[in-house]
Amino acid sequence: MALFLEVIEFLDDEGNQIVHRVPEQGSAETSIGSQLVVRENQSAVFFRDGRALDTFGPGRHTLTTANLPLLKKVIGAAFEGKSPFRTEVYFVNNKVFTNAKWGTQEPIPFRDKELKMIRLRANGIYSYKVSDPRLFINKIVGTENIKEREEVEDFFKNVVISRLTDFLGETYATIFDLAKDYDELSAGAKSRISEDFDKYGLDLRDFYIRSITPPPEVQKMIDERSGMSVVGDLNQFTQFQAAKALRDAASQEGGAAGTGVGVGAGIGMGAMIPGMMQKNVEGGETTPAQETCPNCKKPLPANAKFCPECGAKVGEKIFCKKCGTEIPKGAKFCSECGEKQ
Repeated sequence: MALFLEVIEFLDDEGNQIVHRVPEQGSAETSIGSQLVVRENQSAVFFRDGRALDTFGPGRHTLTTANLPLLKKVIGAAFEGKSPFRTEVYFVNNKVFTNAKWGTQEPIPFRDKELKMIRLRANGIYSYKVSDPRLFINKIVGTENIKEREEVEDFFKNVVISRLTDFLGETYATIFDLAKDYDELSAGAKSRISEDFDKYGLDLRDFYIRSITPPPEVQKMIDERSGMSVVGDLNQFTQFQAAKALRDAASQEGGAAGTGVGVGAGIGMGAMIPGMMQKNVEGGETTPAQETCPNCKKPLPANAKFCPECGAKVGEKIFCKKCGTEIPKGAKFCSECGEKQ
């Protein structure tokens, strides 16, 4: 038995359906004079024989040849102008659908000027609404057979990722510049993605990027690089750490653990001392000059009392051979008379 529609309407209590078809399968009979009820935030697209006849906004509409002028050719004088005809109506939800999520299922490649080729994951949210019900029905519902919100958002996930990837590659050279420009990046990506939504009869209202992150191993490398920047000079940092360990070991009371730390720190300091001495020499610092014998001018061992070369006693006062004035050790001439010593 054929389904006859005198009052055509649809009520979506949950509000998650973007499109609902009446009847859900096939078509139904209706006639001029039938009532079409369209609720707030709805549009109704009237189809006959697979062709959109008209789009109706909110309100109660009586179907006539005035609002369905294309029916004039198919309705004759029979049935007093109320001849039945087969039709289907698509109710389109016009509300703004918020918190639609997007994200990368697989990492996207990105050529970074500092980290070279890396892979990125990105995610965020967007909101949208149907702006052209007839175009949306023909492009999405009729072609892709998509009716539910989840199906629409799944369809556009790949579109979003593709456009965002292109925009990133053309605009940014390194991921280190991304965090400070999320707002600008979102706005730029939205302008490109909006074109794809428009051609399907949708209006992209908002587009936000929550995060763009590299894989965990790359994040670890970035953290290590940041740590090196904080440390600064690695040699100075190593010396500081060794000195701190030695100080901590010295402050501990005796014990196996304390002794082990002290020995290890001492070994570390011992290994550092030659380098520190070399640094001091290169920096211009010198050790005190070695003493020489006042008689033969040969070098003297430390704390020597007699010269091992000539046997002269070391440590006695030295006087000028000519005038008898006391002169400094190692002096070659007398500061008083100028006599060579």
